[in-house]
Amino acid sequence: MNKGKLMRKGLLVVFVPSLLIGAGLIAKKAAAQKKEKPTTVQSVDLKKYAGQWYEIARYPNEFQKKCLSNVTAEYILEEGGGITVINRCKTADGAANEAKGKARVKDKQTNAKLEVRFAPRILSFIPNVWGDYWILDLGADYDYALVGSPDRKYLWVLSRTPEIDSTKYENMMQIARQEGYNPDRLIKTEQGQ
Repeated sequence: MNKGKLMRKGLLVVFVPSLLIGAGLIAKKAAAQKKEKPTTVQSVDLKKYAGQWYEIARYPNEFQKKCLSNVTAEYILEEGGGITVINRCKTADGAANEAKGKARVKDKQTNAKLEVRFAPRILSFIPNVWGDYWILDLGADYDYALVGSPDRKYLWVLSRTPEIDSTKYENMMQIARQEGYNPDRLIKTEQGQ
């Protein structure tokens, strides 16, 4: 075997494992970044957050599959700190659909991390009936909100009006990307039909 072939083999023996190790480290770092929890807003005034919100877009999900249009969420503060949640939508056959649930604040320092359940109260002790509801972005006037789950399976774009300014929407998409969500998965919600 000549010197050139030996040298190339030697380089391959060193280079290929280094390349594989480097690729593995990059993949590991990307996975670790994805597992980091998203950042929420610093503070939420629940009195200002309460009221009706229009769904502008959402990730497709099992519990909203019947909702074709006119999706809204209403948050009503209760005495004692609880929150009643009423989700409404129009189904494909034109019927109105309504689901009532409860929300509770998970992070009392910021009020930006909540949990929501639509299961009966008797089942509220089961952790899996509570879904994470994290406020990732919020308009200064509480006119829009970006809400997601920390596992990034759910994402909603909400507005106080049935339509949202395109600049605000794009800003929320940028935040969603920065926080590890995929805005391409969002489906737009039809309002006003």
